[in-house]
Amino acid sequence: MAAATLSQAFPHLKGCIRLIESEEIGTVGVGEATIPPIIDYIRVSGIDENDLIRKTQATFKLGIEFKGWRRPGHTYMHPFGPTGLAKSGVPFYTYWYKCALAGAAAPLEAYCLQAVAARQCKFTRPVAVEHSPLATIVYALHFDARLFAAYLRAYAEARGITRTEGKVRNVTLRPEDGFIESVTLESGERIAADLYIDCTGFRGLLIEGALKTGYEDWTRWLPCDRAIAVACERSGPFSSHTLAAAREVGWQWRIPLQHRVGNGYVYSSQFLSDDAAANIFLSSLEGRPAREPLRLRFTSGRRRQCWNRNCVAIGLAAGFLEPLESTGIHLIQRGLLLLLRLFPDRRFRQKDIEEYNRQMVIDYESARDFLVTHYHFTEREGEFWRHCRNTELPDSLSERLEVFRGYGRFLRDENQLFSIQSWFHILIGQGVETAGYDPFADVLGPDPPQEALDEIRQVVAGCAATMPSHQEFIERHCRAAAE
Repeated sequence: MAAATLSQAFPHLKGCIRLIESEEIGTVGVGEATIPPIIDYIRVSGIDENDLIRKTQATFKLGIEFKGWRRPGHTYMHPFGPTGLAKSGVPFYTYWYKCALAGAAAPLEAYCLQAVAARQCKFTRPVAVEHSPLATIVYALHFDARLFAAYLRAYAEARGITRTEGKVRNVTLRPEDGFIESVTLESGERIAADLYIDCTGFRGLLIEGALKTGYEDWTRWLPCDRAIAVACERSGPFSSHTLAAAREVGWQWRIPLQHRVGNGYVYSSQFLSDDAAANIFLSSLEGRPAREPLRLRFTSGRRRQCWNRNCVAIGLAAGFLEPLESTGIHLIQRGLLLLLRLFPDRRFRQKDIEEYNRQMVIDYESARDFLVTHYHFTEREGEFWRHCRNTELPDSLSERLEVFRGYGRFLRDENQLFSIQSWFHILIGQGVETAGYDPFADVLGPDPPQEALDEIRQVVAGCAATMPSHQEFIERHCRAAAE
């Protein structure tokens, strides 16, 4: 993604963009789900969306279903896109919550087209119908991460990127200021550059190995530190959402692709052994595994600086959050966008570096707080879930939740990743209680706005009924070639 982004953004750059990677190392390749900003990335890059979908075995994604997180047997959807409509200046979630507390409203997801369509395994891209939820459909993708990487590699090379096969053996720093002077490959070739982008994964070969930047450990809030992943044969129709199912320790994902299903189990080694996790995971698969499972160890957190001197860490080299809300690829995309906005010359102004790091802290901490909310507000029993429920929250999350617990209000900085509607779906889904409803809802009068709620629900249901199945849409527009 870094090579592709730079090749597209700087077609006339006076210099050379060089990509060093090794086929022997490969990629982690288990992050197969995205969030809607990936569609902006595809369009800005000038990539044909249908072509990408065919060549990466992709499917469409309308949200995430959280199964058993609040308690066993309970399920709710975190959908993309708008939910309901404002009425007389009163936000939808404000008057819906007043009605819900009075027992006069349907579940929140009944008023969101993406949620209703996802439950029915349906999909369509936005349709030009005025004043219709069909015109405002928001979606993301599920894709084969290795095929996506190969697609972007070809994209970058076609735009002049020089790719070198090899491994970095040594990193040399300039003695006068500690900047990276060069990297030396195992072949003996020495490569000097002005700017280095570290995409070496958890190792952080440059940002940590050479520059000793430091890492902020978030295990006290996010105790899961292991994952096991494998693809398997698919059974049944294409679902149009990611499934995140809570387990006795941690959770399991299911991601539908055209040619298979991606599966993973995220858990804590403090509460479950690796062998027990593998047995639980493999016994739950819907089809035959494609290969031996991949096992991962990780520490949730972030680098203390994503940009240090003349090195910018992107992806796992910058930090790691488990893929509960599919934020991994987005944080890569966000880091690259900020780099373009603050792109340096050879002077490397410290104020620009500090601003980049400040913005990335906001992104990582906002995503962290959103994930912690899923774990903390649960009625599940068991040692792991009691630990999560009793863990002291980050101050930034506590402050937000204190506002919500008053009257169901949620204030959001525009720089934060997740929208107010996203927070509302999660907090309602996890059963977070409040002292009452927002008095601003009374602007609509003493009687619940039942007519407005009924109309929105009927329109959403009617729109979902007109949509093709997810599988029909793919067959018609972007089916992958047979393997």
